[in-house]
Amino acid sequence: MSGHSKWSTIKHKKGKEDARRGKIFTKLARYIMVAAKDGGGDPDYNPSLKAAIDKAKAENMPNDNIERAIKKGTGEMGSESFEEIIYEGYGPSGVAVIVNCLTDNRNRTASDVRHAFDKFGGNLGQSGSVAFMFDRKGLIAIEKTDEIDEDELTLLAIELGAEDFTSEEDGFEIITSPASFNAVRNGLEDAGYKFAAAELTFIPQTYTTLEAEEDVKNMEKLIDMLEDNDDVQEVYHNWDI
Repeated sequence: MSGHSKWSTIKHKKGKEDARRGKIFTKLARYIMVAAKDGGGDPDYNPSLKAAIDKAKAENMPNDNIERAIKKGTGEMGSESFEEIIYEGYGPSGVAVIVNCLTDNRNRTASDVRHAFDKFGGNLGQSGSVAFMFDRKGLIAIEKTDEIDEDELTLLAIELGAEDFTSEEDGFEIITSPASFNAVRNGLEDAGYKFAAAELTFIPQTYTTLEAEEDVKNMEKLIDMLEDNDDVQEVYHNWDI
């Protein structure tokens, strides 16, 4: 089984997140609040909340922060209203970009996202303008260690319902359908595996290579500016880093 590697993207993103820990906690708190508001405050019965908590713990978010965000989401500690908005557009040389936001001010977020695209040689498009170029999938990444038997992990992932399994230099990547993501993640977790990433994501069907140095710099700056915005949860793109 094979596929385009996501591991380099995961490491690239992780390094950036480590450099701005405070902003990551703000984004994760919003993610948890919305999940708790939509599906209740018990992660055992709310898969979205469980995924949000797992992601927060992977980023070493303090338990007090997590509990506070859950209580805000369920209304036990006041309430804040956020809505999810997805923006689509093109970066330099036609790189397709999807920006997933949680915001309490739609006008502010739209203005900020449009400004980022305009500033670095891209343009914001209409809904559906690039989404057709991506597949919605579950992604589970597991770092390689001496204790992990690749064949054993592969067989377990397939038995649990994974669509694809790839072995990279630093880790393993498991792709699932959105419907089977929770079952595969929970099964692997129950078997004792630790995740470098476990999330629903947008995976490009094809990738774009940037040849010009200026385009590479502008694409990096566009991603950085978007990810530095508190309203932006995730930035997906088909740039072949």
